[in-house]
Amino acid sequence: MREASITRTTKETDIRLSICLDGKGTFEGTSGIGFFDHMLTLFAAHGGFDLKLSAKGDLEVDNHHTVEDIGICLGQAIAKALGDKSGITRYGTFFCPMDEALSRIVLDLSGRPYLVFDVDIAVERIGTFETEMVREFFLALASNSGMTLHIACLYGVNGHHIVESLFKGFGHALGEAVSFRKDKSVLSTKGVLV
Repeated sequence: MREASITRTTKETDIRLSICLDGKGTFEGTSGIGFFDHMLTLFAAHGGFDLKLSAKGDLEVDNHHTVEDIGICLGQAIAKALGDKSGITRYGTFFCPMDEALSRIVLDLSGRPYLVFDVDIAVERIGTFETEMVREFFLALASNSGMTLHIACLYGVNGHHIVESLFKGFGHALGEAVSFRKDKSVLSTKGVLV
């Protein structure tokens, strides 16, 4: 089983996160932000990951520190669980419709962190969740996992639908990328993915 746990404690947050890449698609715990928990549940379910989270953050200030630090921890946990990445498919792509919204997620577990984020969300909040934090979450995750990640919402109107399509699509794309090929070597002409 490919799994890892990360703990991150700062003056702003206290986070304990674990992931199993070969799981059943479950999410346990809470970020303290209802809508964000809903998105993490969708990510885990659609990727086939088991994700556990205990998070305490300065939510009386705003969502920023908590959401970003969870992205940092999740990125580090994915990288740790993958190890040297032997045998993985490496690339993942998924188009995810959610009613009127359609998102495209493309990623490469290359070891080279990069984020392209082409998403417009018309509302500032969904519940208590600040929608500008969607980009910050994926930026922290990509940077700390060594992932090249391209996220685009091709079209959509409803903010909830748009963000939901991103998290579901990301789960599917990452699930594809971490799946195994028949050849157990590292999929790189350099012989290493770092």
